[in-house]
Amino acid sequence: MGDKGQAETAAENGAAQPAPGHGTVRFGEYTIDPGLFELRRGGDSVPVEPLVFNLLAFLAANHVRTVTRDEIFAEIWSGRIVSDAALSSQIKAARKAVGDDGASQHTIRTIHGRGFRFVAAIESATPGDAEDSAPTHISSCIPHDVGGKPAIAVLPFANLSGDPSEDYFADGVTEDITTALAKNRWLIVIARNSAFAFRDSNKGTRQIGKELSADYIVTGSIRKAGTRARISVEVVDAATANSVWSERFDRDIVDIFELQDDITETVAARLEAELGISEQRKAERRPRKNMGAWDLYQLGVAQFYKFTPQSNQEAQDLMRRSIELDPDFAPAHSRLAYAIVLSMVYFDAPTDQDRLDESLVVAKKAIELDDQDSNGYFSIGRVYLARREYDLAIESLEQALELNPCLAVTYCGLGDALAYGGHLEEAIEQFDTAIKLSPHDPFRWAFFSYRSMAHLFRSEYAEAATWARKSIQIPNAQYWAFAHLVAALGHLEDKERAEAAIAQLKEVKPDFSIEYAKERLFYLTQASQIDTYLEGLRKAGLT
Repeated sequence: MGDKGQAETAAENGAAQPAPGHGTVRFGEYTIDPGLFELRRGGDSVPVEPLVFNLLAFLAANHVRTVTRDEIFAEIWSGRIVSDAALSSQIKAARKAVGDDGASQHTIRTIHGRGFRFVAAIESATPGDAEDSAPTHISSCIPHDVGGKPAIAVLPFANLSGDPSEDYFADGVTEDITTALAKNRWLIVIARNSAFAFRDSNKGTRQIGKELSADYIVTGSIRKAGTRARISVEVVDAATANSVWSERFDRDIVDIFELQDDITETVAARLEAELGISEQRKAERRPRKNMGAWDLYQLGVAQFYKFTPQSNQEAQDLMRRSIELDPDFAPAHSRLAYAIVLSMVYFDAPTDQDRLDESLVVAKKAIELDDQDSNGYFSIGRVYLARREYDLAIESLEQALELNPCLAVTYCGLGDALAYGGHLEEAIEQFDTAIKLSPHDPFRWAFFSYRSMAHLFRSEYAEAATWARKSIQIPNAQYWAFAHLVAALGHLEDKERAEAAIAQLKEVKPDFSIEYAKERLFYLTQASQIDTYLEGLRKAGLT
C-alpha cells in the first residue's frame, strides 16, 4: 500500500492523524516517519495498518514515560468506546511490525495496571514540519504522566580526572544511578539516551528540563587520584533552578565495581528520600481545591511523617480520597495500609483484628495493582509484622529489596522483623545499612529507635541507650524512642538519668505506663523480649 493509500484509509477509518510536531524517530533498524505515514526497516517500507502505525508513532513520541490505556483510547480512537481486546490486538500487531512480541517486549513494554511504554533506544528524532512543531528533542512537548508523578533526568557525570580513558567510569556511575532510580515506581526516569544527548551542553538547567520534560535534573562529577575517588552530586529543581540536594562522597578505590555499586546505592537511596520530601513540600504549597490523586497522596505522605495521632488520621483520610479519585493508584493503597498499622503501634487506635484485617486487604490490593512496586511489598511486610506473622513479613521485605535494593526504609523494616524473630545480630546489620544509605531520611528516627530496641533485647543496655538518645534528638521522633531510653537506663540502674528520661517521656506521652506499653507491644511474640522491656521500665521507676 502506498503512502497516499495509507493516509486515505486512515481518514476513512477515523484513525487519529499524526500530531503536529511528532517527527521522524529512528530506533534499531526501524524508522517511523509520520510525515510520510511510513514505517521503514532499513530502506524498505514495512506494511502496517493505519491504527497500528498511529499507535507506534504515539508510543515512540512519548517514549520517556508510560502511556495509559485511556490516553491511547483518546489519541488513537478519538475517545470512542472500544474494548480492551481491541487495544490488545493493536499492541500485538504493533509489536509484530517491529519484530517484538509479548514475551521479549524489547520495544513495547506492558506496564501492568498502568499502560504501555516504548522502551527501545531512540537513536535520533527530528521535529515535524508544522510551524508549531517541537524542538529537536521530541520529549520537550510531552506532558507528564497523568498521575502527576515527577520526572527526573540524570545527565552524564563529568570526568574531572584529566584522563579521557576514565570516561567509562563516569558513564558507568551515571547509567547505574539512572537504573537504580527507575526502580522507584513513583518516579518517571528519563531514558539514558535522551539524557546523554546533553553531554557537555551549555544549556541551562531550566532549558534542559523543558526539553526533557523533567522536573528534576541530576548532575555530577568524578575525580580520581591515585587510590582515591571523589564523587560530587547535585539535584536541581528544573522549574526554579534551585538546588534540592547536593553531597560529596570520598571513597578509597579497592575494587572499581564495588566502588561503583557503593556510590550508586548511596546516591539513589538519598535521592529517593530527598525527592520525596521535595514533592511533599510542593503538595503542601498547592491550593487544596481540586487536588488530584497524586497531590492528595503526597499531602498524605507529608502528614504521615509528622508522626502524631492527628496527622496519622489525616494521612489516612487523604489516602482514601486519593484512592477515590484513582482506584488503581497503588502507592495510595500501600501507604494507607501502613498508616493503619502505625495508628495501632504508635498511637491509640484499637489493636483489634478488624483493623489488622483491613490493613492486609488494602496492602494486598496495592500489590495486585502493581506487583513491581517495592513499596507495596514493604507495606505488606509491615502489616504481616503487626499480625505477628514474621516469616511472611521477612519474605515480603526481602522481595521489596529485590525490586529496589536502594530503599533504606525497607532495610529498617527487615531489621525489625528479624529482631522480633530473635535474629538480633542480623537485625542490627540491616539497621546499619538503612542508616548508611539514608542518614537524612524522614524515617531515620525509627532507624535509630528500632536499633535501640534490638540492642535492648541483646542485653546491650548502654548501646540501647545510645541509639535511643540519637533517635529523640530528631524533631519528629515518636514517643517510643523515649520509652526505649527509659527501659535501657532502668537496666543500667542509672536512677538519676532514668528519672530525667521518664520526665521527658511524660512530656510527649503523659499517659504512658507499664500497662500501656504491654498493650501496645502486641506485635511481639517472644515472652522474653516483652519481659526484658517491661522489667527495664519497672527498674527505671515507671509506674
